[in-house]
Amino acid sequence: MLIAIDHGNKQIKTVHAMPFTSGLIQSDALGFGTDYLAYQGKYYALTDQRIPYRRDKTEDERFFILTLFAIAYEIEATEQYSDNLMRVQLAVGLPPAHFGVQAKRFTVYFEGRGAISFQFHGKAYAIFIESATCFPQSFSAAAATIKGLASIPKVLVVDIGGFTADYVCLRNGVPDMAACDSMESVILLYNRIRTRANAELDILLEENEIDHILRGEDKDATPKIVALIEQESQEFINDLLSGLRERMIELKSGKVVFLGGGAKLLRRQIEVSGKIRQATFVEDINANAKGYEYLYRLQHGVR
Repeated sequence: MLIAIDHGNKQIKTVHAMPFTSGLIQSDALGFGTDYLAYQGKYYALTDQRIPYRRDKTEDERFFILTLFAIAYEIEATEQYSDNLMRVQLAVGLPPAHFGVQAKRFTVYFEGRGAISFQFHGKAYAIFIESATCFPQSFSAAAATIKGLASIPKVLVVDIGGFTADYVCLRNGVPDMAACDSMESVILLYNRIRTRANAELDILLEENEIDHILRGEDKDATPKIVALIEQESQEFINDLLSGLRERMIELKSGKVVFLGGGAKLLRRQIEVSGKIRQATFVEDINANAKGYEYLYRLQHGVR
């Protein structure tokens, strides 16, 4: 079975299952609840406290464990569970700027492990990762969501994720590797907001609280907190877009496509910035995972 996974620094996304935070805790004994995964004598549970940023996600086994969670959730969502050995083809991705250097290491990270046994939601899983294929983020999402991509002279794709904002310029659907890079993203904004809120208002804010306020879901937040978050968010977006312009990336010609959870969260600030002529938003935060699946099927002739 083909399973596509977007290993974000903030969230793990697949095609059919709900996203979950890229954070986990390990213990030697079974804790409370049922959302635990047992693997090689250890118990793992997901947490809202994300793993600190990893440029290279193969440094330790944590992103592999998160991958097991993603595979299990996706098998549940698509009702493909079997008592027998389940053969899996993984489609994964990396930021365009890191792709050339890290793609091979990232696929090897998943391959060659033999039969993998673990328990999840009271079921025994036995999987074998037959292959892992890596695709460039941002481009993958664009390929799966933008119609007639090859006929558009220039498309700038800006993927605002948890830690990095990755951009790549596509010319008639082909990535221009001379016009792609990564910039600091939403985690920088969180740190700015938390530092100011602590210094000026004596309030310790968590990232999910900031998200709720930005989405207008926290009706109990004080006007001072809301004003601080709104100001910092607009300044962050203005700085991000100005940073792109300083890199000679034109925002007022051609098509500019924003995707990722950060773009969805900060859409209002992007739209009122006045720095973009034509902005298109991909609201589906699973777009990269769907892009990996789409490109894998295209590459391997799989329907």
